[in-house]
Amino acid sequence: MNNLMSRTVKYTTLWLWGGFVYYCLELLWRGYSHPSMFIAGGICLVLIGGLNNYLPWNLGIVYQALIGAVIITIVEFIFGLIVNVWLGLSVWNYNELPFNLMGQISLPFTLLWIPIAAVAVLLDDYLRWKLYGEQKPQYTLF
Repeated sequence: MNNLMSRTVKYTTLWLWGGFVYYCLELLWRGYSHPSMFIAGGICLVLIGGLNNYLPWNLGIVYQALIGAVIITIVEFIFGLIVNVWLGLSVWNYNELPFNLMGQISLPFTLLWIPIAAVAVLLDDYLRWKLYGEQKPQYTLF
């Protein structure tokens, strides 16, 4: 398989895993989800997984989780603006939560994303190692 094809398969697989997990988390948390959250979840896992391409492998899992939470929050904000504001689908509204921005993101959810982002780092690293023969993950806490 050529390099472009193998990269396409790898990132599509990671995106599908991210979308599936994100969608399932929403089902567990709220009892329902929306197809846009599958797309957002896939993007989040690909972006969080890409951190290893730009940051050193020995960066602690806590820092990776914090950066990942910021990534998820940014993706949620962009998707909120598109899905809720622009398209008017009202998939979620955080106006009642403290420290919200335009009802699309809020500090409590950003804090909730930290452990979820840590799981995303672990999932991405494991999938890359097991499915694509990339470097075996090794972690430090900080």
